[in-house]
Amino acid sequence: MNSLVTGAQTGAQPPIHDGELGTEALPEPRSQGSLVLRKFLRHKLAMVSLGVLVLITLVTLIMPMFWPHGYWDASFPSYEEPSAEFPLGTTQVGKDMVSQVLRGTQFSLLIALTVAVVATLIGVVFGALAGYLRGFVDSAISRLTDLFLIIPQIAAAAILVKVYSGSWYIVAIVLALFAWMPIARITRAEAMSLSQREFIEAARASGAGTGRIVFKHLVPNMVGTITVNATLAVAQAVLAEAALSFIGLGVQSPDTSLGRVISENYAQMQGRPWLFFGPFIVLVLISLCINFIGDGLRDAFDPRQRRVKA
Repeated sequence: MNSLVTGAQTGAQPPIHDGELGTEALPEPRSQGSLVLRKFLRHKLAMVSLGVLVLITLVTLIMPMFWPHGYWDASFPSYEEPSAEFPLGTTQVGKDMVSQVLRGTQFSLLIALTVAVVATLIGVVFGALAGYLRGFVDSAISRLTDLFLIIPQIAAAAILVKVYSGSWYIVAIVLALFAWMPIARITRAEAMSLSQREFIEAARASGAGTGRIVFKHLVPNMVGTITVNATLAVAQAVLAEAALSFIGLGVQSPDTSLGRVISENYAQMQGRPWLFFGPFIVLVLISLCINFIGDGLRDAFDPRQRRVKA
């Protein structure tokens, strides 16, 4: 008792006995963002894929500055076999294959990112408005989504790219026009669920308008779904662009892409396989890495996922 009185007079804290915890011993609550990041960092396959994708991107951006052969240079002998000077040989027109793969990877990644950003913006806006407003707006957006879904993507994209030339940004915009529908459907379903929550009712009661509710309350609470679907849209855009370019209706000269490089050299698969498998392996690696990263993000944002996958 005397020690308690003395502690109160001096301002010292009373001693903590066994079985009692001080406030400073309690762990600080983790935020949702830190929990998601922790789960994502523990996803081994996603981490390896992220490292490989970052490495490919850095090599693609930095290596052309030091590589002695330019992608435009066609002064080399045709069909040189792999050597120290030409690790992947040369093409039929005398271009270094390594420089072609580097240039093609740059454009493929640029197209994929553009498609993902544009398709995500369109899909999120349409899906959130349809899920929140419902009624006529929901019906109109849903019918528009159904209309775009029944149009053959590759055929329509090939026609539009052919009509409006094959510059990389034209290809990206055309592919984005046929990539937003799945994102819109998923966003619509989640917006319909969130619009019944108490915080949305409170926002309505406070007089918030539709725009503020959708973009300040609904969309921030769907960031997990949006992030995962945007990541997967990148992988789909890489393959869609490669398919278009492979049939000769994608990126046109002077631009290039991995699909175009593969298309120009697929006939050499048996005689000179390095010309085909060089860009093909890079394309497959990019697609696989992005898909595995998307899987890691999906598991990290899933509150029901307790066990971290290897």
